Amino acid sequence: MVVAVLLGGGARVVYQQFDRSAPTPTPAPSVSAEPTRPVARDEAAEPDRDRPGRAGRALSGVTIALDAGHNGGNADNPATVARSVDAGGFRKACDTTGAQTADGSLTEARFNLDVALRLRRLLKQSGARVVMTRTGNGGVGPCIDRRAGVANDAEADVALSVHADGGPPDGRGFHVIHPRSIPGLTDDIAGPSLRLARTVRLRLREIGLVDSSYAGHAGIDARRDIGGLNLSAMPKVLVELGNMRNAADARRLKDPSHRTRLASGLAAALRDFAGE
Repeated sequence: MVVAVLLGGGARVVYQQFDRSAPTPTPAPSVSAEPTRPVARDEAAEPDRDRPGRAGRALSGVTIALDAGHNGGNADNPATVARSVDAGGFRKACDTTGAQTADGSLTEARFNLDVALRLRRLLKQSGARVVMTRTGNGGVGPCIDRRAGVANDAEADVALSVHADGGPPDGRGFHVIHPRSIPGLTDDIAGPSLRLARTVRLRLREIGLVDSSYAGHAGIDARRDIGGLNLSAMPKVLVELGNMRNAADARRLKDPSHRTRLASGLAAALRDFAGE
């Protein structure tokens, strides 16, 4: 099968998906990601080349799904992103606009895409096949159900949703969200997702990030209200890489070199998880 991080012929299976008692709901078709467009240099970091890197081909035969949260056109289309979609047994808004820094110079949607593109490059250097929910920042959505559907359709082995938080100005740090076990929905992926969350936490701590002072516990939070996690067919976590409303975190999130470090930490975590 494929990672949201597909396994090729002869490759070792990283995660064996179990049959669900209830099928994943069919996603609503009206909102989709925008066509790929050229991305500014500070967003894309470097051209995406599938060449060997220092990590060799550790992810050869593995498919990983990357979800860059929100989208640049969401704010201009409030009715579209506010419409209700299935979020795993309940209804929730299609998407939101996301956070931004206090001075408005960096939106979460742009930050998320930048880090995801840097991460994609590193994962491909390690041999992974990478699928993304969006590759540009000028569109709307896709909705949370479709974000999960992209990874599910690719039969990914693991999935990662990239975000930055809009927490209280006096709070800082990162946290990793994993799905709670919901019978017939996430009970088959809850355990592996928790292991993934712990692996991501370890690698982010190693590059100097601190656990969130305002969300979760010791850098990890278990939730059942995140549609993109609830509807996932493979291990998946959502990572909040910092608080955009905190001055210290915002300075780091604006720094392209820091985004490269974030991508490196996340790539190491996904290699670790795939090698378990």
